[in-house]
Amino acid sequence: MLSIIIATVPIHGHVTPLLAVAEYFAERGDRVRFITGARFAGVVEATGAQHIPLPAVADFDDRQDWEQVFPQRAGLRGAKAIAFDLENVFVRPGRAQHDAIMSAHATEPADAVLTDPALAGGALLLGHPLGARPPVIVCGVLPLMIASRDTAPYGMGLTPLPGPAGRLRNALLSTVAARTVFPRAERIAQEVNRQLHGVALPFPVLDWPRHADAIVQFTVPEFEYPRSDAPASLHFAGPISATGSRAPLPEWWGDLDGSRPVVHVTQGTIANRDYRQIIAPALEGLAVDDVLVVISTGGRALDTLPPLPPNARAAKYLPYDELLPRTDVYATNGGYGGVQYALRYGVPIVTSSGQEDKPEVAARIAWSGVGRRLNSEAPTADNVRMAVRAVLQDPRYQAAAQRISASMARAEGMAGLARIVDDLAARRSS
Repeated sequence: MLSIIIATVPIHGHVTPLLAVAEYFAERGDRVRFITGARFAGVVEATGAQHIPLPAVADFDDRQDWEQVFPQRAGLRGAKAIAFDLENVFVRPGRAQHDAIMSAHATEPADAVLTDPALAGGALLLGHPLGARPPVIVCGVLPLMIASRDTAPYGMGLTPLPGPAGRLRNALLSTVAARTVFPRAERIAQEVNRQLHGVALPFPVLDWPRHADAIVQFTVPEFEYPRSDAPASLHFAGPISATGSRAPLPEWWGDLDGSRPVVHVTQGTIANRDYRQIIAPALEGLAVDDVLVVISTGGRALDTLPPLPPNARAAKYLPYDELLPRTDVYATNGGYGGVQYALRYGVPIVTSSGQEDKPEVAARIAWSGVGRRLNSEAPTADNVRMAVRAVLQDPRYQAAAQRISASMARAEGMAGLARIVDDLAARRSS
């Protein structure tokens, strides 16, 4: 039996995949402690893990608008918004995250720590020698964020450009980002690391997963950019858990009779307050098409939706394992977990490009050929209609999605993650 600590930032899309991880290890008999936001205590305890709340300075409620959580962010866009988020959502909570993990480890030694890549406290853990700290395994619940000569800086949503021209572009953009986007966050990370360990952080804070004991990315290589300088510690497990709800079938379920293509439209369960991101333009743009538009509000009341045209149906939640085999196009605002779930079933995708990691998700959808990317956080109805029509009419999108689905079916999944955790824990104790 292992003693495992899981630690995540208090954001739904980061916590949810690791709930399945916690349940898996708890069910096999391991001792699991899960450090995250207070609002997740109930769902954590339901997995069989012990919930440990993040310190208040590192906790917030992600169901609120960022401007409510961080009033200083109001009005910021582009590089300024990215810089603010790096500093205040990612770096500043790092010391409290580190302290919570090390306190739990001091109380009861852990054999491994599993974190999400946005947990800057993980970077600070690496300042302790292995032995004083457990092995650190980064669980890839976001597009892979490690820096590479073969990719543009993370957050720009740029697909790879091959050859020397691409590497030159990437180097120039990295220099610009280092001077304009990252400086304040880097200075804070350096100072905190000095306070803890007496030395500056020996790597860029956003690149910290490269230096962890392992990275286990929750997708397959076909959906991630190749990196000639990737660390040997990088592994691909494929999607490790079902993220679809077990909701009951709605009364209109019989309309999914195969008589017309089904377009499922969702904005997930958190970024679903502004329907302009994909739901509203999809309802308007597809109103006259011979398709069935199926909306999930992610828990919001149905009366918050725009008026539904005759070819649209809606529910708060839908049973994805029943819905996706009947779906021809998955239209989304770019949530990483939902995209992986759709690809499990070989469903091609249309996505808008929002904030946080969503531009990176959208770029990978375009790069891998599984769908169409709309380069807007609030696309027009015409743009959504044309993208959906293109995906329905061109079989290459479905073929690409099915190739990734086949790769996901071959992936080790949770067993692969467990194998890496067990190996690192065994090496530490030997």
